[in-house]
Amino acid sequence: MFMTISTTGTQERPATDLGFLLHKHPDRKQSFSTSHGTAHVLYPEANAERCTAALLLEVDPVALVRRGKGKGRGGSPDLALAQYVNDRPYAASSLLAVALSTVFKSALHGVCNARPERVEQPMPLRIEVPALPARGGAELVRSLFAPLGWSTVEAVPVPLDAQFPEWGESRYVQLTLEGELRLADALRHLYVLLPVLDDSKHYWVSPDEVDKLLRAGEGWLPSHPEQKLITSRYLSRRWGLTRQATQRLELARLADADDIAVEELDNAVAEESGPAEADERPTPLAEQRREAILGALRAAGAGRVLDLGCGQGQLVQVLLKDVKFTEIVGVDVSVRALTIASRRLGLDRMGERQAERVSLIQGSLTYTDKRLTGYDAAVLSEVIEHLDLPRLPALEYAVFGAARPRTVIVTTPNVEYNVRWETLPAGHVRHGDHRFEWTREEFRGWAGEVAERHGYGVEFVPVGPDDPEVGPPTQMAVFTMTPVHENTTPTTSDEAKKEAKAA
Repeated sequence: MFMTISTTGTQERPATDLGFLLHKHPDRKQSFSTSHGTAHVLYPEANAERCTAALLLEVDPVALVRRGKGKGRGGSPDLALAQYVNDRPYAASSLLAVALSTVFKSALHGVCNARPERVEQPMPLRIEVPALPARGGAELVRSLFAPLGWSTVEAVPVPLDAQFPEWGESRYVQLTLEGELRLADALRHLYVLLPVLDDSKHYWVSPDEVDKLLRAGEGWLPSHPEQKLITSRYLSRRWGLTRQATQRLELARLADADDIAVEELDNAVAEESGPAEADERPTPLAEQRREAILGALRAAGAGRVLDLGCGQGQLVQVLLKDVKFTEIVGVDVSVRALTIASRRLGLDRMGERQAERVSLIQGSLTYTDKRLTGYDAAVLSEVIEHLDLPRLPALEYAVFGAARPRTVIVTTPNVEYNVRWETLPAGHVRHGDHRFEWTREEFRGWAGEVAERHGYGVEFVPVGPDDPEVGPPTQMAVFTMTPVHENTTPTTSDEAKKEAKAA
């Protein structure tokens, strides 16, 4: 994957100023690691009259397969062979756009302390991209770039095979752009429009992509005649995000037309609510539960944590924000849940350092699993009530008897509190998949027996408002291994052993 940026100059304004603007010295070849390979910056020519910077991206096909599959996550068709044999290493796409923003980050933001006066000055630019996927053909390429001030937009279709012209043209074009523009503007055009023309992204499009699009499109996207198509394709046709971006772009266009700040135009609602209004919005129970779990983990001094039954990764996401948790492993039996968790966490675009702290694995909590041994703490948040009661001994043995973390945190609904839910019919459980919901006495009885059998002490913590009559909505047990039982195998009931073996 390859592109070049060229400019011309004079002795007074040498072309080699391009090196200052890009923050890359023309006399050195530099390499940068990306999540999918290595980006190289080199200068085929560099003198006062003419300077060319080349960005070469070597894509690691193995990393591409591991980090994303299918359309929108690698961009290859959903065929068994296509994830290994495709155009991603060669054709300009979102992979090149991400490399562009990583390698030329300061230039993209218009920052250059060495030549600050050159940042705002248009300069003669020539950009060449030898292989650009263009879903919409050469005409679409011209309609996207021409309104942006480029004097020349040349998109030459690449034939499927030059020796067999009757086969027709491929979906690729050889792109050449020429014009006098600010370098930062030119880079922003490419950052947005490369994945738009490819109509695919190699990573999951999350809500923060709207902010990225608006930042890169500032000054040109609100008035672009193809704004709707650009926004839709850039956000991978996620209609909620597209609608949000379109509304904000229209606001920016109106503010620009009236020559006022967006904040002055969009002032119908105050940014900050007063204390009285804030009190009207209670903290959701799920958030209170996560805060209680975090508090218990910190009090236990846990660094390596298992989230057993991690679901869609909400707790894992919170744990990642605290650097004290050095290793976080999410475990769930559902592949679909793990896929959603991976997207939520942004594993495919996460930095290498952060990615080393987290992993998601598939596994059943009623099976013993050697991968789960040796951790400081394990969390079972709203998990046990999803198992049939006869299966609980197997889970007990797998967690407390085999994995044996020093601390185990278990949360589960308090059925006594259900009478306080106005929308919950009498006699119904809170979720259709709950096999049971325990009273406080039943939960304490189970937890006490588990702790005694496996050499743990246990404390109980209310989560949510602690009603004097029916208790809290969520009950939490914090199991702590007693010192005398560390590095020992506890006595396990025959029932638990038989159930674990049967599982």
